[in-house]
Amino acid sequence: MTTMVGALAIRASLAEPLGCVTDLPPLRDAALPGWTDLVFGGHDISMLRLCKKAHSLVGAGVLPAPIVEAVAGELDQIERHLRPAPAGRNQAETIQQTVADLRAFREQHDLERVVVVNVSSTEPLIVAHPAHESLAALDAALPVADVLPASSLYAYAAFTAGCSFVDFTPSTGARLPALAELARRVGTPFAGSDGKTGETLLKSVLAPMFAMRNLRVRSWSGLNLLGGGDGANLAQPEANAAKVASKQRVLKETLGYEPEGQTRIDYVPDIGDLKTAWDLITFSGFLGSRMRLEFTWHGCDSALAAPLVLDLARLTAGAHEQGTAGPMPQLAFFFKDPIGEVSHSLADQWHDLVDWVTGWTDDPS
Repeated sequence: MTTMVGALAIRASLAEPLGCVTDLPPLRDAALPGWTDLVFGGHDISMLRLCKKAHSLVGAGVLPAPIVEAVAGELDQIERHLRPAPAGRNQAETIQQTVADLRAFREQHDLERVVVVNVSSTEPLIVAHPAHESLAALDAALPVADVLPASSLYAYAAFTAGCSFVDFTPSTGARLPALAELARRVGTPFAGSDGKTGETLLKSVLAPMFAMRNLRVRSWSGLNLLGGGDGANLAQPEANAAKVASKQRVLKETLGYEPEGQTRIDYVPDIGDLKTAWDLITFSGFLGSRMRLEFTWHGCDSALAAPLVLDLARLTAGAHEQGTAGPMPQLAFFFKDPIGEVSHSLADQWHDLVDWVTGWTDDPS
């Protein structure tokens, strides 16, 4: 919701694109779709009208009321392009119905590129299945067994329809060998996983500092408090475990070892869309001296995530235009648990992103 309101506000010059890194000088002139080129649609499990959702976010202190009023008419237009999630007799049929929706959306708006972004609730970690290993095995299994989580069904449908795919959640999405095979075969790119918006963003800055200064991190514990729909979903043990696993990866990858401590996520309904993270880091320095660092992060989850979704849609569409296919580790800058063997330092990820995008040409031919 915040993503759509924000894009409409930027398009109408009602707001600055704060938080959108594609508006920074190194990327601003890249071969990316403009703000006026973006068209929104999708599948939604909620029957509440978009304007009602937007006003509820005004009440929660997330969106400014004047902006919501100014874009209300355009939200009504977007609502015409929302559909309930398909539910076929089997997973193969569900994919076919989703593909039909994607193709109809592209044709209706005469679009060159469609980017499917998964912003649904976090799924539990999946159990590996032999059908995940190859496209042939997956195609044989889909009509007779439920072998894919919903996020992977959408990735399969996106690739089949010639669309790129971004997983903004820690769900499985396109991260299966069979789906990577399909993406390369049809020439579509994908990126993920789990947008990096708060505590993990700070970890990706602070952990390289400890490593570069040769300071030994003894423990790193974090407590995350959040409300809203995400908080309610993450109160479920299976979804919580998937999210925590995604958040923890940066420390081991950056430090080269895993310090003591754990990350917790607790649901506090009263704080709504706001979230708080408190971290305690203990470390050793010269001559074994013991020291500590604490930080507290207060943020609005939607306002932190929405500009990244817009960035990812623009960058992924641009990469598709350039002929990129398969996984895009160059977009690791945006994710807690990025695809591929990449640095988890935010600074390294930023340089990789800029070098990649500025190497594009306006005419991929």
